Amino acid sequence: MPFADRHHALRDGLGAPAPNRKPSPRMTAAPPHRPSGPITSQLQPREPGYLKGLNAEQREAVETTDGPLLVLAGAGTGKTRVLTTRIAHILATRKARGGQILAVTFTNKAAREMKERIGQLVGASVEGMPWLGTFHSIGARILRRHAELVGLRPDFTILDTDDQIRLIKQLLAAENIDEKRWPARQFAGMLDAWKNRGLLPKDVSPADAGFFANGKGQKIYADYQARLKTLNAADFGDLLLEGIRLFRENPEVLAEFHDRFRYMLVDEYQDSNTAQYIWLQLLAKGPNSGGAGPAIDENGVSTSNICVVGDDDQSIYGWRGAEVDNILRFEKDFPGAKTIKLERNYRSTSNILSAASHLIAHNESRLGKTLQTDVGEQGEKISVTSVWDSEEEARQIGEEIEQYQRQGENLNDMAILVRASFQMREFEERFITLGLNYRVIGGPRFYERREIRDALAYLRIVAQPADDLALERIINVPKRGLGDATVQIVHDTARAANIPLLAAIRELVDTEELKPKQRATLRELVASIDDWAERTRTIPHFELAEQILDESGYTAMWQNDKSADAPGRLENLKELVRSMEEFENLGGFLEHIALVMDRDSGEGAEDAVSIMTLHSAKGLEFDTVFLPGWEEGLFPHQRALDESGLAGLEEERRLAYVGITRAKKRARISLAQNRRIHGLWQSAIPTRFLDELPADTVEVTDTGSSYGGYTYGGRAATRFDARDPFDSVYETPGWQRAQRQQAGRKSPGPLTIDGELVARSSGPSSAYDVGERVFHLKFGYGTVTAVEGNKLSIDFEKAGPKKVLDSFVKRR
Repeated sequence: MPFADRHHALRDGLGAPAPNRKPSPRMTAAPPHRPSGPITSQLQPREPGYLKGLNAEQREAVETTDGPLLVLAGAGTGKTRVLTTRIAHILATRKARGGQILAVTFTNKAAREMKERIGQLVGASVEGMPWLGTFHSIGARILRRHAELVGLRPDFTILDTDDQIRLIKQLLAAENIDEKRWPARQFAGMLDAWKNRGLLPKDVSPADAGFFANGKGQKIYADYQARLKTLNAADFGDLLLEGIRLFRENPEVLAEFHDRFRYMLVDEYQDSNTAQYIWLQLLAKGPNSGGAGPAIDENGVSTSNICVVGDDDQSIYGWRGAEVDNILRFEKDFPGAKTIKLERNYRSTSNILSAASHLIAHNESRLGKTLQTDVGEQGEKISVTSVWDSEEEARQIGEEIEQYQRQGENLNDMAILVRASFQMREFEERFITLGLNYRVIGGPRFYERREIRDALAYLRIVAQPADDLALERIINVPKRGLGDATVQIVHDTARAANIPLLAAIRELVDTEELKPKQRATLRELVASIDDWAERTRTIPHFELAEQILDESGYTAMWQNDKSADAPGRLENLKELVRSMEEFENLGGFLEHIALVMDRDSGEGAEDAVSIMTLHSAKGLEFDTVFLPGWEEGLFPHQRALDESGLAGLEEERRLAYVGITRAKKRARISLAQNRRIHGLWQSAIPTRFLDELPADTVEVTDTGSSYGGYTYGGRAATRFDARDPFDSVYETPGWQRAQRQQAGRKSPGPLTIDGELVARSSGPSSAYDVGERVFHLKFGYGTVTAVEGNKLSIDFEKAGPKKVLDSFVKRR
């Protein structure tokens, strides 16, 4: 080893001898003394800087490089740091080069963050890591290298959901299937589920296929896949499904990648679906394992250098195919695997962690761990507040946010996490009234806007002439006088000859099937596409994009549009062209767009409250987190319970765990006794999750406006369960017991009842009188039989006796 290399190796703590070189006796003999001068002290091995600051468990996870490893990382325990430091350690110790490491994430944002962090640790070495990315981006990269083996060409198009729906509609029409009865989006959902499970058309069971179009689901799936091959296209599911088929049918290809990847690292493993699981297993096993399991040594121990990082308690994406069992059975999949638990939380206070840990412990399907705080303070208790309805809930949360803001806290450090998106409306309206800045996370993406989709379709047809779906989108945008009949003739010609639409148009412009005007229009369009394609060789792609939009008339179409949103659409087109400058070529830009899964809101600079669903909040953290809507049927969501039973309940509980652990300083839970869902008012009862929180970490607050007065530690059924909120206080057992105690007292002094208020009558006197006929939206017609404040006892014709608020009825 040259002196310079040896010096750097020693400096980085890499003092191992060069490979295939045995140290001489002189090299191994212990010296009589160790010099410690100003020069020699710099040559002595020192601990690498990237290991500093790691706790014992984190360091063990970083330095355990040989064999399979499961890092069970709880919320806020430094998972990302461990993953990136582990990669840096592998590179720094020269166990593998960047091109020999497969590092898989679930989002482009996570991949970018990982690459940036590794770059900070090891410098330019990270640029030599071509296999760091999402499942889909790496799957696409592998497929493009061997596209011919799965019936594609290397320049295949990746379809988005919109194009997929349009293609399915074509296939339904060809089969004379009523699209209104059997919607294309429904079949797209079935396709996605099948591909997430790694099922090719031949693998779909008749029972599964029979759910669509009277048993035609399997045939449509097969036709769909065949059509994709004709279009030289793949959808997102194919990026892994076709990769699995590639590996299974071509052992030499699998061997190539198995040998290439000396180390495999997977982030958020608990969110992997079946197809991702199979894809990873194939790469880890290699072609010689016979599909029975990973490669093992003579002792039955796995030799795969695969490290998965995840948290079974944060598996919340079962509704889109994630299988929590993948992480639960890791040790079985890889015999001899080592498990390291990261339980030291660097985010939340002790009360928050205690509550979350106590809650999640009610799940049976988990590996088990207990988070411990490293923050060093017990912190505020979790507050639980009951309100009358969702409007009051929004009002109360808005006032609390304003109070924190007056105390100097930033809105960016606060978030409202809802279970269902419909809950957001109340908060948006309230914040507009208050003048509070807010952002809704998870709204429409930039690349899903109409004008952006149209522009991308022009770029796609220039880059890939066989992209029929792109051509269909822009063939008459802007209007070119091509009617449905003309487009149908083009389709029929293409289908009969089994050729792309653009090729069919080239034939039709030289024949008499079309009228002269339509032929001239199509001839001009083909000439323009050919001209743009030719220019890709001579001018930058972002300049070409601007020329295409101008010459096609698309820019002029929006310039002439007098609607209020036209100026904004033009600005979006300008932004699209500007964004292309960061990419080398048109193909790279289009692939990036197809693979983008994250939403970059660009609103981080503005101080605003974040409103999002609990699913969108995973991986984020805030000083203050508001958790509204903790009511049965809403959370846990009734649909999850109906469709998945106990598994659905456990995933909902994991979702509650995720919500609580987003909070660093304080968590605020609220529930409404009445909530309007899909336009109808519904009475609500507290979620069962509230009773699963430890009493010593929770503080119940009373807003003074809720009937029934939910109390913590109350009755046997549930600590938050209230009796009929309109029952008279004189009928409650507590009041009757107090009366009996008063009767036995000698002095007539004031009566004192220990405990919290059970029920309260509030509101002004009712404007209704006994005997009046009224109408209730839910219970129908009835007659008032008693009046107590603003509460009415009514004998309904169909529903029988009920007690309701007078604001819910009208005179009849």
